[in-house]
Amino acid sequence: MGEALHNIVHKSEGTRCRIYAPVGAHRDLLAYLVRRLLENGANSSFVNQIVDESVPPSEVAECPFKALAAAPASYEPKLVKGPDLFAPQRPNSIGFDLNDTLDLDRINAVRTRPENFAVKPIVAVSCQGAETNPCFNPTTGDQIGTVTLASQADVEAAISAASPWDAPASERAKILNRAADLYEEDFGAIFALLATEAGKSLMDAVAELREAVDFLRYYAAEAQSLIAPPRGVVSCISPWNFPLAIFSGQISAALATGNAVLAKPAETTPAIAAWGINKMIEAGVPRTALQLLPGAGSIVGAAITSDPRVRGVAFTGSTATAKRIQWAMATNCKPGTPLIAETGGLNAMIVDSTALPEQAIRDVVASSFQSAGQRCSALRCLYVQEDIAPHFTKMLIGAMNELEVGDPWSLETDVGPVIDRAAQSDILAYIDQASKDGRGLHQVACPSDGHFVPPTLLSVSGISDMEKEVFGPVLHIATFKSDELDQVIADVNATGFGLTFGLHTRIDERVQKIADAVNAGNIYANRNQIGAIVGSQPFGGEGLSGTGPKAGGPAYLHRYTRNDAPVAGDDAKTTANTSALQSTLSAMETDQQVQETTILPGPTGELNRLSTVSRSPVLCLGPGTKAAAEQKDAIFGLGGQAIACDQALEADAMTSLADLGGVLWWGSDETAKDYALALAKRDGPIIPLIVDQPDKGHAVLERHLCVDTTAAGGNASLLSGEDG
Repeated sequence: MGEALHNIVHKSEGTRCRIYAPVGAHRDLLAYLVRRLLENGANSSFVNQIVDESVPPSEVAECPFKALAAAPASYEPKLVKGPDLFAPQRPNSIGFDLNDTLDLDRINAVRTRPENFAVKPIVAVSCQGAETNPCFNPTTGDQIGTVTLASQADVEAAISAASPWDAPASERAKILNRAADLYEEDFGAIFALLATEAGKSLMDAVAELREAVDFLRYYAAEAQSLIAPPRGVVSCISPWNFPLAIFSGQISAALATGNAVLAKPAETTPAIAAWGINKMIEAGVPRTALQLLPGAGSIVGAAITSDPRVRGVAFTGSTATAKRIQWAMATNCKPGTPLIAETGGLNAMIVDSTALPEQAIRDVVASSFQSAGQRCSALRCLYVQEDIAPHFTKMLIGAMNELEVGDPWSLETDVGPVIDRAAQSDILAYIDQASKDGRGLHQVACPSDGHFVPPTLLSVSGISDMEKEVFGPVLHIATFKSDELDQVIADVNATGFGLTFGLHTRIDERVQKIADAVNAGNIYANRNQIGAIVGSQPFGGEGLSGTGPKAGGPAYLHRYTRNDAPVAGDDAKTTANTSALQSTLSAMETDQQVQETTILPGPTGELNRLSTVSRSPVLCLGPGTKAAAEQKDAIFGLGGQAIACDQALEADAMTSLADLGGVLWWGSDETAKDYALALAKRDGPIIPLIVDQPDKGHAVLERHLCVDTTAAGGNASLLSGEDG
């Protein structure tokens, strides 16, 4: 085609001619050809118009800016600029272009490695402190500072001094927005801390700061429409893998709704937490409303999740720890005290034979190895259709070999260290055993000093081979036949985890079919499956991956407020038939039809769709016929399923009832505590006891679908002749 055009021009014009034409093998050029056909076939393309004899040449060659100038004065282009993506609710967080030397110079001018910092508890009263522990740089293993742990006396003093933030919502919003501004102004210091204390690359540090800022502004804006009062004192327990973003998100949600916060940061990242707390206090958050308690989970964590004065807990971490917190709260806190838990996942991705390999490889590598695989959302098990598996695996290994593993301070580094020596030892032991079992496929070289784990590729027959989440740069790969897709999805759902899921395919119908079938909170099509954006991609899982509601989403703040239930009648005298109740629960299990769909803001070329589906049935126990009926109506009104039971139910029955989404009870605290303890004994997902009016998150699951709409190579609907 190119040669023919060259000859025509050369002969007819007698001039030199350079023709641009792709050259390559069929497998490389087919996707390219489809992309060109889609783009050039669009009715807005000059290639489409040039072969239409009814369109005069002058119109084909007309300058597009001339048409824009002739448009009516009221015409406004639909493209939204980055800073205005979430307007008028809030400004978008400030970005940094790491390909721009000016931005890099600006960062390096204010980014200095921290040395010998000293972190102490930040409480509203005098602090005694316990022992002082060293803080380490995971890249080198060297000590970089110290942290004074909160003592039992400090925790008691902080709880006693904690006072809900009773300023008007508008004032709280103003202060939280000011805190966001302070975060952005001091970017150099936090970039340095994130690299040195948490092992974050510069790219990850930029994303972390932006997410933290977005949380502050988003919750400040969302809280303006709430009228329910705060719960009181809320404990926020955050992880080391997002020591600023998740930390700030939990805290800002609680503060925006008027609560007092007891913040326990991860033991390995106290300096980052202290930086954030100091910025919020500098912005104007009262010290009685925000206190920092660094320390061990067995001491500080246990204390702030088992005190009856605590009226809510936000936790991000392992499923096992979340279950321990549930038991501690059931034993000691007021019955019905909410636990908002975001836990881990055995996250899968499917790549079928229609996927563009180059794009899929890019997204697989990012999903698996960015942040050294230390994300709850990271890809753990990759399914590749066997038709393309040999070539795809070869490409994947080639891409892995391009990864630079080393000091995250350096811009050239792609993969930094894991958080500490214990994590490194556990992951290396797992890799070593897998290699002995003959499952090792590839490893990338990494430094011998520091807490590094080599990015590793292991073979599995499927996700059922994975007994646990390996929280590091380890990717498992399996193959599937084209007619086994339904079984793959069934196997993924059977793990009980439901955090993220990825899919690469060129078949639009398949995207929708799989999105409807997979039980996961966040589903990503034709892009990577990490890096959820606040307000655009609300984040959180279901099943063993979390309780909901989704962080950074419209339902999240309601769990931090109190909506008291009406006074119910006396406890029922007759006892319910547990077997009959189980039959009713099982019969109500449905295909989880979509209740509501909302399109959320995002950049051009990306679809962000938030949907709700009914949870498993909520058991409405009254007490009394009237209360049980009101509870059932409330759940149905929120889009959920419910069973009204006006008979007494033995607490022990709740330890084994299957297909249960929650328990509503407006009766005595004594019975409520028995119910809470019984629910805490259950294996599997955390099932809530609800003693207030339910919120939407109690009735429905939130599922988010994010699609890179440019991945198909153009807008195929334009080929039908539709206007576009």
